[in-house]
Amino acid sequence: MKLKIWFTAALAALTLSTHAQNKLVVDQPLAHMGEIIFQTPKSVTFTIKNKGKQAVEITDVKPSCGCTQATWTRGTIAPGAKAQVTAVYDAMMLGHFQKELAVYVTGSDKPLYLQMEGRVVTKKLNYTGDFPIDLGGIRINTNYLEFDKVNRGDHPAVELQIFNQERTPYRPQLMHLPDYLMVQSFPEVIAGGRTGRVRITLQSEKLPRYGLSQTRIYLARHMGDKVSSKNEILVSSVLLPNFSQLTPEQLALAPQMELSQEELTFAMKGKKKQTQTVTLSNMGQQPLNISQVQVFNPAIAVSVGDRVVQPGRSTQVKVTINEKYLKKGKARPRILFITNDPKRPQQTINMTVEQ
Repeated sequence: MKLKIWFTAALAALTLSTHAQNKLVVDQPLAHMGEIIFQTPKSVTFTIKNKGKQAVEITDVKPSCGCTQATWTRGTIAPGAKAQVTAVYDAMMLGHFQKELAVYVTGSDKPLYLQMEGRVVTKKLNYTGDFPIDLGGIRINTNYLEFDKVNRGDHPAVELQIFNQERTPYRPQLMHLPDYLMVQSFPEVIAGGRTGRVRITLQSEKLPRYGLSQTRIYLARHMGDKVSSKNEILVSSVLLPNFSQLTPEQLALAPQMELSQEELTFAMKGKKKQTQTVTLSNMGQQPLNISQVQVFNPAIAVSVGDRVVQPGRSTQVKVTINEKYLKKGKARPRILFITNDPKRPQQTINMTVEQ
C-alpha cells in the first residue's frame, strides 16, 4: 500500500514537472555556431517563450563546463512573454565542441536543456560573417553594444571583437569614452591577420539616471584618426530602479503593469508611416507611475495617454514607425518603459519591421 502511494505521488510530481517544462518553448534548442577563431569568445542567444497561463522565472542557468559563461533575463516571465539566455563560449580549445546549458525555472524540478555546437579553428578563409562591419584595415563584429537590466552597483561587461586585416600591428583605442565605461584590450596589440577583443565594463554607479542612457564612442583605426559615422559605436545601458527596501506587504499592494501586446509587427509594404495601439493596464493595488518612456531607434515615435494609471484602469500607447529613419538607427526597434512596478520595473515592446 505504501509502495502504491509513493508511486502515485512520484508519477504526479513527474507529470507536474513535465507539464510545467512543456510550457516553455525555445526558438533553437541546438544552436550551430559554425567556425570560431581560437581564443576569440563567441556568444549565442536563446529565446524562450512562456506559453503557459502562469508567470515563471529563470532561477539559474548551469553550463556543462567552465568554458561557458551564461547570463539570462531576470525577473518574472509573464504568460506570452519572452526571456533570453545568452551563452559565451571561450574558444580556448581547438576542435569540435558541443556544450549544454541547464535552465532551471520555477514550477519545474527538472531543467530545460539548451545545446550549442561548433568548431574552434586557428584560421578562417572568410572573416566577413564573424566581422561584418568593415572600417578599412580592420573589421569588427558589431557597432552596437548593450547593457540591459542593470542594477545600481553592477559591473557587467561586453566584448567588441576585432579582426586586423592589415599586415602591420594594430593597437585598439576607443575615443570619447564617458566616465562610466572602462576598457581593456586583449591583446594590447593585434598582429596582422589576427583577431583580438576589447572588453568594455560598465560602472553602473556612475550612470547619470535610471532608465535608458545612450552614448557614442569611436574606434580609432590608426594613429590620429578622427571621429565619424563610419567608426561610431552606439552603447546603450538600462539602469533599473531599486525596490529592495519594500516589505512583503508593500509588494503585495504594489502596482502591476500589463501590456496587451509585447511584440508588434509592422508590414510597411511601401508605406512611409504606420501606427499601432497597445493597451497598458494597471492590475495592481496602487497607482502605476510611468516615469520614463524611451525608444532605442529614431524611427519610433510613441505617445502615452496617461503617465499615472490608477488600479484597475488602462491607458493607450500609440506607436508609429517612420520608414525614413529606420536605417539611421543601430539598435533594433524597441520601446522601454520604466515604472514603479517592483516585479517588472522595466518592460519593453519589441518591434519587427517588414519592408
